Amino acid sequence: MLRDSVARYLEKNYDFDTRQALVRSDAAWSNDVWSQFAELGLLALPFSEEKGGLGGSIADCVAFAGDFGRHLVVEPYAHTIMLAGAALEASDHESAIVWLEKLASGEAIVAFAYEEGAGTSTPEVIRTKASGSGDAVTLRGEKRLVIAGAQADAVIVAARTDGETIGLFLVAKDAPGLGIRSYTTIDGQSAAKITFNNTPAQTLLQEAGEALDTLLPNAIIVQSADAVGAMEALLTTTSEYAMTRKQFDKPIMMFQSVAHRLSDMKIAYTKALSTLTYSTALANSGGASPRDVAVLKGQIGKLGREIGEAAIQTHGGVGMTDELNVSHYHKRLLAYDAQLGDHAYHLRVVGQS
Repeated sequence: MLRDSVARYLEKNYDFDTRQALVRSDAAWSNDVWSQFAELGLLALPFSEEKGGLGGSIADCVAFAGDFGRHLVVEPYAHTIMLAGAALEASDHESAIVWLEKLASGEAIVAFAYEEGAGTSTPEVIRTKASGSGDAVTLRGEKRLVIAGAQADAVIVAARTDGETIGLFLVAKDAPGLGIRSYTTIDGQSAAKITFNNTPAQTLLQEAGEALDTLLPNAIIVQSADAVGAMEALLTTTSEYAMTRKQFDKPIMMFQSVAHRLSDMKIAYTKALSTLTYSTALANSGGASPRDVAVLKGQIGKLGREIGEAAIQTHGGVGMTDELNVSHYHKRLLAYDAQLGDHAYHLRVVGQS
């Protein structure tokens, strides 16, 4: 029922033309859509009832995340809810409780500053430094891909402590020494490069290893569901095009090379969906290992690129134009692959394990 509600809302209010107008505007995303997500309970869904949430599971989030990919939603759900929100939920700090309530109600946006340009999801590459303890911490360093970083009311930062552990720290939007440079990602989302120059912060978790081991895989799974939704849309769009586009007075679907390409796309999509379903079931039962998550991210990243390239090749030159949704789905899949470790990195993890 939740998935049907989300699908109906997006079908009515988030078609491709509406999405394109939003991306080309000065707004980072639609506040009306974000408010509707709050009304539907999506923003509070993953959090426990003890922390004011709805007690939903990772499977509940996966159920509707595919529709985000089908409609190329630019609202920052995975990063603000599955990453920043999960980090707030893991902390017992008074500020974390307040910010979580605001985030779940749609009253505020909290960004998650994690990646530093190394292109991997492992905490070992984090170089941002946190000095001090408690609410007397200062941060030095930079984060290069912070989704919704320029619009956020607060930022949660993963940084290396004096004790060489990875902690999570809360930085206010107006904190001194905070530098923000906004830009738009290849798939139309608002992101920022954030620098910290002795920036004051509050400690949410001094040792965040256990929290990161949960929130990073959950975010990857939800993003993977989004990617699979985009892959399904590409498969459907390309199949319909091949049945209607004619060459030599017959649909191009009748040509063997095109038929084989569409078959390969269907096989790739089926593999991706199966991997997502299996990984979600494992995570829902608490049995997903780091290797399982790496298999999911590596498989879907690789297959998504293959489907996107095949769709563009089938459409020909028009498939690369900004007016057709095919190129935008491909950009979505490329952006997914680049975040939290690309497919090559995760497949290496699988091989090493």
